[in-house]
Amino acid sequence: MSRSQTQQDVLDPTPTLDAARGAFNAFVDLLSRDARAVALHDSDADGVTAGVVWQRSFQRAGFAQAVRVTPDRERNAWTKANKDHVRACAPDSLFVLDLGSQAQPIVDDVPTCFIDHHRPEGVLPDATLISAYTWRPIPNTSLLVWKLCATITHTSDLDWIAAIGTLSDLGDNAPFDMLAAAKRKYKAKYLKEATVLINAGRRGSTYDPETAARALLQHTEPRDLVNSHADEVQQLRLAREEVKAAMNEAKKAAPVFAGKVVLVRMNSPCQIHPLIAQIWRSRLPRYIVIAANEGYLCNRVNFSARSAANVSVLDFLREIELSEGEGYHGHGHDQASGGSLPIERWNELLAKLGFGSEVFAVK
Repeated sequence: MSRSQTQQDVLDPTPTLDAARGAFNAFVDLLSRDARAVALHDSDADGVTAGVVWQRSFQRAGFAQAVRVTPDRERNAWTKANKDHVRACAPDSLFVLDLGSQAQPIVDDVPTCFIDHHRPEGVLPDATLISAYTWRPIPNTSLLVWKLCATITHTSDLDWIAAIGTLSDLGDNAPFDMLAAAKRKYKAKYLKEATVLINAGRRGSTYDPETAARALLQHTEPRDLVNSHADEVQQLRLAREEVKAAMNEAKKAAPVFAGKVVLVRMNSPCQIHPLIAQIWRSRLPRYIVIAANEGYLCNRVNFSARSAANVSVLDFLREIELSEGEGYHGHGHDQASGGSLPIERWNELLAKLGFGSEVFAVK
């Protein structure tokens, strides 16, 4: 097989929904219902809803030990801390949802299935990759999980959960029949409000996606969740207010330009940099926007990068070679990427982008 064919196989392992369902069923059919199935899923609304849909579906399908786990604030499945966290769950099988794919194991010798819509970066020969990256339109992960799980159990009442993930990742005009039907069935205003609350769990300074997951599991439709007085929902409301205040402060930051790149700096314990990046991308559509948060992780700069549809910010970041060291950058979507770098490597990135030392993070 040629190199180009190999790359194409990685990018397009499941070119249709039928192919994805076939790969999913082939993987699930090999699993024992008595064994421990673990899902590691992202902490944003799409990842959390994907995890909850997976958990509910697998429990209904007879998997008595269906366990979810979320990554830490780095949201990288391959860091030592997150791999140790998954290993501590003692999985007999592992599902990785909305966290990308790489040709390296998370837990050795455990059958692993990746379900994702980001650009694939590889997969081990003995792992299963179900990717919607080449589909047009590209569904988000929770929508994909909902469709896959419908082949092993009934999922019709979980549509509102998958719809929250769709609204969060793809917006109100996402071209999927399920979202349109869910808005009619549950009312769009309740779905939108629930989406904001679920996202607040990971955006707040306490970083608590499990509270968001429990809120979803405790309610049967978005209206009940939005109007709930449950402790979990109250916590999400508090996180939402905290994020709102942090956003109001970060919006005051002035952009700095270097060629085709715009830098917006902030210092907040809240995960607001993706939102700020998106705001400035819409204001400056001809530029690549980088929103950098120097207060999210200690001794790190976490950043989100956004670009217009005709520019791959993913390729742009990957072409920048940095010295060896901790951290990562250049994963995700073609128009939505970012990274997490120690201060020294972040400053090196800024220098290579053409920014002067006046915008470097403090060492």
